[in-house]
Amino acid sequence: MRLQVKGKNVEVSEAIRSYAEEKLARLARQLADPTRVELELAVEKNPSIADNHVAEATIWTKGPVLRAREASTDMRASIDLLADKLERQVTRYRQKRRRRNHRGNGKMVEPSVPATFDDQHQPLIVKTKQFAIKPMTPEEAVLELELVGHDFFVFRNGETVQINVVYRRRDGGYGLIEPS
Repeated sequence: MRLQVKGKNVEVSEAIRSYAEEKLARLARQLADPTRVELELAVEKNPSIADNHVAEATIWTKGPVLRAREASTDMRASIDLLADKLERQVTRYRQKRRRRNHRGNGKMVEPSVPATFDDQHQPLIVKTKQFAIKPMTPEEAVLELELVGHDFFVFRNGETVQINVVYRRRDGGYGLIEPS
């Protein structure tokens, strides 16, 4: 496992680096082959934020990309909370992979209504992301959706070779958007 530790508004000491390596090593035993782990430690300068020691991690594996962020009043406590959160994500991912072939979601997808904007209120794009889209089944896309913790996930359907979107519904189920 290649661990890269970065500091933002904080100097990363060797003691903190070794502590983080020790805590994140637990994940390496559970995952098949984590190729790269990026840990960013930061201290928020805003005095009104009580939990100002932040630890963020991204783990690239052969399967999903795992991400987590935790904050507390102490950097070691933030790393502990982060490691626990990532461990829960890995456990959930492994359990869902075992169950994935045993369940199906036969719910209908409700049509979405496009948003309309007038000349005064133009939509404002505040962030752009680029990522590789790999072919997968809708069930695999739901697993990825759960792992990244977002409300929707864009993927290429392996059967139809079209771009699809899975999303989390308010009733707890999942929806699938397919182009017509």
